[in-house]
Amino acid sequence: MAETWNKKEREKKKKQQKKEKAEKKQERKDNPRNGDGQDSMIAYLDENGNISSTPPDPRKKIIINAEDIEIGVPKHVPAEAGEITRNGTVTFFNHDKGYGFIKDIITQESVFVHINSLSEPINEQNKVSFEIEMGPRGSNAVNVKLIK
Repeated sequence: MAETWNKKEREKKKKQQKKEKAEKKQERKDNPRNGDGQDSMIAYLDENGNISSTPPDPRKKIIINAEDIEIGVPKHVPAEAGEITRNGTVTFFNHDKGYGFIKDIITQESVFVHINSLSEPINEQNKVSFEIEMGPRGSNAVNVKLIK
């Protein structure tokens, strides 16, 4: 079989690359870099979050308890006895769709109310007492009663 010129050139190039690789390997063996070990790869964070090559001052260390770190929604704090029942005014109620909103007198927040949470029928501008329960979309009024 006759070898073509391109094939000879490729083989020559591969031999040259292998030779260069072997020379570099031998050079690394002969001349190791003493200062570039694992210690030179360590980086530290200072108290401001900046990366530095010097370790931080141990006197500036702050101890934080893992229990104090809150990621996401804060833990639920149960309501006090005085906050359980609230008073408000019905600002909107649609009897056909079965829902409405009550405006709390104290906090002035609007609370969703569903017809299933009513103990008796209500209309707009009625004064009511209610309890708040957290639902998937926010606070809901439950145990809604008319104030006479």
